[in-house]
Amino acid sequence: MEPTTTTTKLNLTQDEIVGILESYSQAADRLKESHDVLQLEVRRLREELANKNRQLERRKRLAALGEMAAGLAHEIRNPLGGIQLYANLLKKDLTGQLEQLQIVDKIIMGVRSLDALVTDVLAMTHTVEPKFAAMDLVQVVGTAVELVQPQLAEKQSQVSIHSPASLEMFGDPNMLQRAFLNLIRNAVDAAGQGGQVFIDLNRKQKFILMQVADTGPGIDPEITDRIFNPFFTTKDTGTGLGLSIVHRIIEAHDGTIKVGNAPAGGANFTLKFPYKVSTVQSQGSE
Repeated sequence: MEPTTTTTKLNLTQDEIVGILESYSQAADRLKESHDVLQLEVRRLREELANKNRQLERRKRLAALGEMAAGLAHEIRNPLGGIQLYANLLKKDLTGQLEQLQIVDKIIMGVRSLDALVTDVLAMTHTVEPKFAAMDLVQVVGTAVELVQPQLAEKQSQVSIHSPASLEMFGDPNMLQRAFLNLIRNAVDAAGQGGQVFIDLNRKQKFILMQVADTGPGIDPEITDRIFNPFFTTKDTGTGLGLSIVHRIIEAHDGTIKVGNAPAGGANFTLKFPYKVSTVQSQGSE
């Protein structure tokens, strides 16, 4: 006997066939949406990984440079102390001799400038460990602006601040004040004689945003990737450490800083901090 084959026929109505096709189409659409979402997430993760790799490479370079700079700074500081000591002794012996005293004063000023440079180098090489406390960011920025008043008066420049009356956050007020001071001084220099600096400070949801813009010539896009590197400067004077220190302080507060040019011209630095008001919130957000 030959085996028999049983064939089952599905008797589907037109509406049932349409329903199956619609279900298939909806499933296909959902799969496409999931695929698109996954593609976007993969792209985001790739960009984040590339950014983290760039940060890691930068930190490695800074660590190697920091070790070398720290050694040089200590070697320089030792003889500087001796020069300053002997210059002060010489100044006492030259009382009344105006021309010789002027020369000695120039030596002492030179020593102080070198000592300030050594201090900046050591600050750059040390691990930045903020002492977090509740603070009013608006007040910290205002104090930094007050400290640049002599520079503003000399250049006949102005600083305008647009911010709420207060903006509480959790951070190291001394470190942030130093960062803002360096940033504002840099902006005043860039703005030039009679220039203007604009500071915008506000909170957007879980972040605090700060912008520092000036009316200077702006920044060449080709150097934006190097502007935060230690010892990089476009000025005739200066050490090139100011913006590097700013970058390290902002990073130590889990923040970011980017540089570009404002639409109306001039440089524009954008700072972004996570909004934290206490250690409990800070730990909980990690």
